[in-house]
Amino acid sequence: MLTIRFDRLGLQAGDLVLDAGAGFGRHAFEIARRGANIVALDYMADEVVSTRATFGGMIAAGEIPEERYVGALQGDATRLPFASNSFDRVITSEVLEHIQDDVAALAELVRVLKPGGTFAATVPTWYPEKINWLLSDEYHAPKSVGGHVRIYSATELKAKLRTAGLNVLGSHRAHALHSPYWWLKCAVGPRDNDHALVTKYREVLEWEITKQPRSMAVLERGLAPVMGKSYIVYGEKT
Repeated sequence: MLTIRFDRLGLQAGDLVLDAGAGFGRHAFEIARRGANIVALDYMADEVVSTRATFGGMIAAGEIPEERYVGALQGDATRLPFASNSFDRVITSEVLEHIQDDVAALAELVRVLKPGGTFAATVPTWYPEKINWLLSDEYHAPKSVGGHVRIYSATELKAKLRTAGLNVLGSHRAHALHSPYWWLKCAVGPRDNDHALVTKYREVLEWEITKQPRSMAVLERGLAPVMGKSYIVYGEKT
C-alpha cells in the first residue's frame, strides 16, 4: 500500500533516494522496482533488519538488480549521517508526527537533498486524526510510548516545509477507507486487535489491498479528498 505518488515526486530511474523512517520498506521496495537507487533509514533496529532481509530476497529472486539497493541503516532523522546535497529525492512517510523536534528533522532532510531535488512528506490528516485523539488517550503520546505527538494542519505542515527551504508544489489525501478502521480501533481500545468488529474491518481492508477491486478504488477516490487518513505534501528544494 503506497501513500506517495511517485509521478508527482518526479522519480526517475537512476535517482538516489532517501526514505527516512522507512519502516518495513513499503515505499523503499517500490522505489527500487522503479529503477532508482534507495537508501532506507529507520530509527527502529528491528525494522531495519527486516528491510535488509526483504531486499536480500528481492535481489536473490532477480526482482531488482543489486545496485538498486544502496543500503538500509538505523539512524535519527534529526542527525542524518549523510553529506549535504546528496540525494535527488527524499521522502518521509508517517514519521514527522512522532518526532518531538520536527523542525530539526525537516532541516536535516532538506539539507541532504540536492538543489532542485524533490521531497514528499506524509502525515495523518487533521480531522481524521483529531477524532482518533478524542476517542482514545491510548492512541497518542504520552500514554502511547513513541506515539503521535502532534496533529498537523495543512497550513502548519506547508509552513514548516517552506521554512526548511522547500517550494511547496502540491498536496493530496489518501487512504480514506482506513480512517473508519482507526476510529473503530480507538473506540474499542487501540490495543484490542482481536475485537470482532476490528477483525472484520481489517479483513475488508486486506481484501481491498490484495484484490484491488474496481468498486473499492472508485469509492477510495471519491472519499479521499474528504476523509483520507494521510495528507501528502510535495516540495522542491530552492
